[in-house]
Amino acid sequence: MTSVHSLGSKLLAEFVGTFFLIAVGVAVIFASGGDLLAIALGHGLVIGIGVTAVGHISGAHLNPAVTVAMVVFRQQSIGEALAYLAAQLAAAILGALVVVWGYGVDASSLAAQTPQLGEGISAGGGFLLELIGTFLLGWTIYAVAVDRDGAFFKVAGLPIGFAVTAGILFAGPATGAALNPARWFGPALVSGTWDDAWVWIAGPTVGLVLAAGAYLYGIKPRLAGPAAQPDTV
Repeated sequence: MTSVHSLGSKLLAEFVGTFFLIAVGVAVIFASGGDLLAIALGHGLVIGIGVTAVGHISGAHLNPAVTVAMVVFRQQSIGEALAYLAAQLAAAILGALVVVWGYGVDASSLAAQTPQLGEGISAGGGFLLELIGTFLLGWTIYAVAVDRDGAFFKVAGLPIGFAVTAGILFAGPATGAALNPARWFGPALVSGTWDDAWVWIAGPTVGLVLAAGAYLYGIKPRLAGPAAQPDTV
């Protein structure tokens, strides 16, 4: 029997999951001195935990790009999606602030933990890399979480965490590999770092929507539309 959760419980799940994604993700950059493998593993582990912990409650979007894709393909109402977005972005801000307060650093120092373009990387190139990295993430989300026929449905957090880790290893040196507008937004707001902002908004969002569309209409068209599992991502 499928449990029906209240909007309040869904929003709390989204808030807590997104908070830890941003707080751990930013903190591991401080703690590791910018080591790429540590950053990739830190983000992958925390998203894996978050998806496993609250996937059965809110669907564990923990990413505005996922929420946008759900609306585009009519798997979530606009009203609920807006509430999810508000919870995710508020959690991202608090997650970034907690790192500032906990590590005792100036807010402006968080600019180094805000995704930004690497040397020689154009905004267009950054957009493409964010899109591709997030496509991998979105394809994995739809294959193992939205599609309940998948072998990994009960432990979807594991392959989704792997996808985040792989995406960061792929694009991290070039873009910071946000793969998630909230991961960019929290540190950007706290540090006041807005350069090329559209890269980390449009790249992940377009990548996720393309991945969702490819899976829904190329692999499992029966999952598309309002008849799809509304409470699972």
